[in-house]
Amino acid sequence: MGQYSIGDAIKLYLAKSRLKGAMQAYQIEDIWEKVMGKTIAKYTENLKVINKTLFITTNVAPLKQELLYQKEKIKLRVNEALGEKVIDDIVIQ
Repeated sequence: MGQYSIGDAIKLYLAKSRLKGAMQAYQIEDIWEKVMGKTIAKYTENLKVINKTLFITTNVAPLKQELLYQKEKIKLRVNEALGEKVIDDIVIQ
């Protein structure tokens, strides 16, 4: 059996488990305020990742519209902050 560091072993486990999306969502929540700013973070209610798609929930109509315009920018910022391509698409709800 090969030798892995604990970090590598956890990454391998998460890559093969159903927990991967939930863990990615937690990582994104941790960096969300830094990536998007305090105001946007304050008014976004829920972040979840399903099949490399980031679902962002907000009840503020003008913010929803602004997020729709910035989907590509958000995707680039989040992927850059996480250091890997985690998000392929974004859905604003």
